[in-house]
Amino acid sequence: MIRNAALSVMALALTTALPAANAWAQDAQPGKGLQVELNAVAPSERGCVFTFVIGNQLEKSVASAKFEFVLFNGTGTVERMIVLDFRDLPQGKTKVRQFDLPGTQCDNVKRILINDSPVCEGEGIAAGACMSGIVTRSNTQVGFEG
Repeated sequence: MIRNAALSVMALALTTALPAANAWAQDAQPGKGLQVELNAVAPSERGCVFTFVIGNQLEKSVASAKFEFVLFNGTGTVERMIVLDFRDLPQGKTKVRQFDLPGTQCDNVKRILINDSPVCEGEGIAAGACMSGIVTRSNTQVGFEG
């Protein structure tokens, strides 16, 4: 009886977790765009380190990508705007990029927004390709804004 209950709980856990994982996987199909995940936020000696996991599911490699991020505090006020250089993003690959933002206190940042991609270059990459179809998510207490 206990074994059946344990199996039922495991089955329920899998059925609730799989749709979220499947949705991310469906977004990761070629030609869909970039997937940007805020994976970790940690205090540093200089400020706050943001760790991103970014996957390129565009049909082409990106030679250079920069994103303008807006950081919001707990009252919804803009704390900071900054352009981060994600460098090259090979097609079909996932990269991890870290940025230490001097003078930024991790506890003050509650939400982030990718405002724009001022640089998105590569052979066969159309203007605006880095923002078109972009999918964002966060594994931290800092959420992504729309």
